[in-house]
Formats: sequence, C-alpha cells, structure tokens
Amino acid sequence: MKSAGQLQIMKNWERWYPFIAMLSIDVAFAISNILLKEVIGGQGMNHFVFITYRQLVSTIFMAPVALFVERNSRPKLTMLIMFYIFFSAIVGASLTQYLFLVGIEYTSATFSCAFLNIVPVITFLMALPFKLETVDVKNGGGRAKVIGTLVCLGGAILLTLYKGMPLIRFSEPTISQQAFVERAVRLRSSSNWRERWIVGSLALFAGTLLWSTWFLLQSKIVKRYPCQYSSTAIMALFSSLQSAILSFSIYRDLSVWVLKGKLEVITVLYTGMIGSGLCYVGMSWCVKKKGPVFTAAFSPFVQMIAAMFEVPVLHEQLHLGSLIGSLVVVVGLYILLWGKNKESRICEIQKITEARKEQVPPVPVPGDRA
Repeated sequence: MKSAGQLQIMKNWERWYPFIAMLSIDVAFAISNILLKEVIGGQGMNHFVFITYRQLVSTIFMAPVALFVERNSRPKLTMLIMFYIFFSAIVGASLTQYLFLVGIEYTSATFSCAFLNIVPVITFLMALPFKLETVDVKNGGGRAKVIGTLVCLGGAILLTLYKGMPLIRFSEPTISQQAFVERAVRLRSSSNWRERWIVGSLALFAGTLLWSTWFLLQSKIVKRYPCQYSSTAIMALFSSLQSAILSFSIYRDLSVWVLKGKLEVITVLYTGMIGSGLCYVGMSWCVKKKGPVFTAAFSPFVQMIAAMFEVPVLHEQLHLGSLIGSLVVVVGLYILLWGKNKESRICEIQKITEARKEQVPPVPVPGDRA
C-alpha cells in the first residue's frame, strides 16, 4: 500500500505528463522537419511521393502495435467512427500536408511558418462555438487565456516577419540553403509571381484551418473511440490511400517513386514511424487529457526547437528576431497554460463542493413530523 504522500506526489507528476509528452512530440517534429528540409529542399524528393510513403510506413508500424496494446480494450468500430477517422485523415494528414507543401512552394518556408504558428489561436477561436473551450473574463484564469493567446499570436508574427541582425554567421551555405535560395530567385523572376504568392497564401490559410479542425475533431474521436493506437493506424491507412490517389493523378512517371540514397530511406522511416505514428498517438492522448487548445498551443515550439538543431548541425543563421519572437511565444504559452490550469482547478473545487453538499443530510426543522 502506498502512503498518502506518495499518492499525492504521483498525482502531481501526472499533471506534468501532457507537458512532457507535447515537448517530446515537438522535438520529434523538429527533427522530422530538418530531415524533410534536407531531402526535399536539397535532394528534390517529390512531395506527394514522400507523403504517401510516410503514411504507409506509419500504417505498417502502428497496426501491430495497436493490435497488441489495445487487443482487450478496443470498442466496436462503427461506420460513424470510420467516417470520423476518414475525415480526420483528410484534414490532419493528406490534404493539410498537400496544402502546406503548395504554400511553401508558391511562397517561402519562412512565410508559411506564420500560418503554422497561429494554429493555437485559430484552434482556440474555433473551439469556442463548439463549447470545447470556454472563456470567463470575470476570473483570472479566463483573462489569462485570452492574454496568453494574444501574446502567442504576437510572438508568432514577430518570429516570422521580423528577421533582425544575424547573431551567428557561417561563411558557406548548406546545400538545402542554396536550393531554397535558387527556388526563391526562380519564383520572383517569373511573370506570374504575384498570382503564385496569392495562391500560396490561400493554400496556407486553408491548411491552417484544416490543421486546427483536426485538433477539434480528435476531441470527438477520443470520446467515441478512445484507442489512440488503433485510430492512428486507421487514419494513416486512409491517408496513405488518399495521398497515393492524389500522387498518381498528378504524376504518371513511375521513376519518382524510386527512393534515392540512404537519407531518403531514413527520412521516410523516421517520419512515418515517429512523426505520423507515435507523435499522432501522443497528440490524440493530450487532446483527450487537456483538450484541443492545449495541444495546439505547442505548435510554435516546433520551429523554435528546429532552430536549436539547425544552428549547430546545418549551420543555419540565428537572427535576433527569431530569438525575441521565441521568448515572446514562450511567455504567451506560459500565460495561456497558467490560465487553463487555474480554470481546471476551480472546476475541480466546484465539483468537490457540489459532491459534499449532496452527501450532507438535510438538517431537520423543529416541528416537522417524522
């Protein structure tokens, strides 16, 4: 038997599990983005082929894990749940990745990060009409959530639009840097550059809405089908089929499906098993525990953690704007999470108070008959 003190310590640690899980997921996503930048930006791997292979690897990896881990707890898979997961594959993997790749191709990687970083704000605003998130400006927790969301938005915009002076200089650019510079020059020299930029911006905005929708949709799926491994495996299967159909409809040349070199194989395997596999399982679990806004609030950290790896490994330049914007995002995220934690504690106290009131027997009034 564990003592009351040990149980309290375990309960306190359990509150930090979602935070630890999301930070680990962001690190994994940051590594995936670095590998993707080297493979697609440096070696020119086809975007759609990469998405198809990534989701297929995720399916093969997650299916046996789901069958083993959730073999005794898996509820009945109804047609409604299948529809939810199929739609989740569209908005959370296939179409979202396609739109973001189109946006990056037609605009720039830096500009696209602005849309990715406002995912927490869009998710927060979309969750309000669906009653998945509430704001009570009368208490400190509700005001902190609003202030934290606005600070996160300001930091994300600053992180993307303000470059500032370089803090670290490297003499020779990497292969991926040269590829992105050459692509930007080609785009700006084209006659329809303005039209391409508008199309890319619209694609990024649509991708942001779909990615935010995925977080809200997960809050519905985890209630009806609380098996993160199984739902992730099924979603990856649907996404691989959707991406394959999209790929074959655009590219008829079969040579694009041939992987070239060890780096492409490693990238496909890592992003499939970790990025589209375990990371999606972790995000689904965090949505179940803390809600969609909490999970989406960690999105800007992917870019920040990626920069921590890119500076020493890929010799990327670190600019003052990136440093200041990252600090502002951290402050905003802390305020937002502090507000959510305060509101959750108030709700717990209210539930305990109501439960105690129900347990207390009514006081007999003098003169009442038995």
